[in-house]
Parts: sequence; structure tokens; C-alpha cells
Amino acid sequence: MALRGVWQLQKLVVNYCDWGGSSRGIRAFMEAHLPAFKEKNPHLEVVTELVRGQHPNLKGIYKNHNERVVCVRNLPPEEILLQATRLRNSLGRKVVKLRTRHVTKRHSVQGTWTTDLKM
Repeated sequence: MALRGVWQLQKLVVNYCDWGGSSRGIRAFMEAHLPAFKEKNPHLEVVTELVRGQHPNLKGIYKNHNERVVCVRNLPPEEILLQATRLRNSLGRKVVKLRTRHVTKRHSVQGTWTTDLKM
């Protein structure tokens, strides 16, 4: 996703194995979809790394120095393209879990909400 007109994903690293069965989908993705993905995103540096004996994954490196790793084990090429697009569209911020729900001391003036409709 672009923040103030600047894409936040700097580098996409594709790790795969040339022998393992779980990398079958990513090898097909690299042949069919990756060249078109590179052409559509000229601002993005795409690197493929051969890592033998490991499950395939996509690693996104963002401008704010955060990394996101997505495992793409046994996924078809279309799903891997979707995961790569999601990495490109995200800002790279860390996910923060909310500590508590919002609680107020005053009740609603309109009353509590019910599914019954009284006419």
C-alpha cells in the first residue's frame, strides 16, 4: 500500500526448494505469474533464493525495517499470487492487540439495543 504516494514494500524475497514436493506450487508460480508480477510492480525488488530442504515462503521487507514472512507450503500458484499481492498492499506495521474493550460509565440514552421491533 502506498503511504503518501510511496509504496512501503521494498523487497520481496521468494524462498523455495527445487526438490521438495511442498514447493511445487511456488515453482509453478515463478514460471507463470512472477514475471508479470515484476512488470506490474517496477518499484519492487524481487529476489528468488534457493533454500534446499525447507518449506517455501515469501518474505516482505518494508521501508520501516519490518519484515513479514508468509508460509506458502502446498499452495497453488493463484493463492501464492494472492499472498504476494497482500504483502505488497500492506504497510508493514506490526499488529497490535487491543488490551481492553471500550467501556463507558454512562449508559446509552437511546436504551439497550434489541432485535425485537416494537410498533
